[in-house]
Amino acid sequence: MNTVAHIINPFKAGKSSDLFIAQPLTFQSILLAKEKANSFINVELLSAQFEEDKDFIPSQFRQTINLNQSVLDKHKFNKHIKFPLLIDILERLYNESKAEYLIYTNVDIGLYPDFYLKVNDFINEGYDAFIINRRRLSSKYKEPSQLNELFKDSGKSHPGFDCFVFHRSLFPKLKLQGICIGVPFIEISFSQNLFALSKKFHLFDKEFITFHIGMEIYKKRAPKEYFNYNKNQFWKLVPQLQSEMELKRFPYSNYLWPARLLKWTLHPCIPIRLVFRVGLFNLKKRIGLK
Repeated sequence: MNTVAHIINPFKAGKSSDLFIAQPLTFQSILLAKEKANSFINVELLSAQFEEDKDFIPSQFRQTINLNQSVLDKHKFNKHIKFPLLIDILERLYNESKAEYLIYTNVDIGLYPDFYLKVNDFINEGYDAFIINRRRLSSKYKEPSQLNELFKDSGKSHPGFDCFVFHRSLFPKLKLQGICIGVPFIEISFSQNLFALSKKFHLFDKEFITFHIGMEIYKKRAPKEYFNYNKNQFWKLVPQLQSEMELKRFPYSNYLWPARLLKWTLHPCIPIRLVFRVGLFNLKKRIGLK
């Protein structure tokens, strides 16, 4: 039987936050998906949390060692927001579980009941890393009691990345600098690692197994100083991955060139600047230039 460990980063969100509504839906949907999959795949649920959020987390999630630093320990910001570092969360997932496959999802990403069953299928197909795109659902869903109705709603597609599944052997190879969650460039950073380092990657962008409340495609950005911080961290990690980066590993690389370039240009997680950089590096490599 395949084994997976799934970690999230819950926190006490204020009533003005979208997460005040989203997190209870996320918790309950994860528990229902685990219950449905129990006979087919071994699922372990974990949380990575700060000390002040411990009593907010449902008992069915095993709490890992408390997070002991945030992005505020890495850089000076005018506005103080305690965003966790992605590598700290993944480190707890790796160190405190022996599962063969590891899953990270944003805490506002809920699961349809077949989620872990489908993950099990994808693992059995031989993928060592994959990303599953979410469905966008109406904001009319506000309570866990509405989940039965919600599960019948297929919503609309979304291009962004927020559900990452990977074989545990990939964790020691990840290059994530000081990337923090809750801010753009987490998706780009994580996905580019998986594109570069996995042996068999796949993007599942037409599945109906994860959801997000809200129909927007682009959320309001985090404060600019945090956006710029994560952006700088991403471009610092690119040279560390560059020797493993190949355009043929990017999603949509099987499209004809004009369609491929258009898809990459429009995609929020594939910077066109990176496409040209990797393309140039690949060309130099093929013709023997360093």
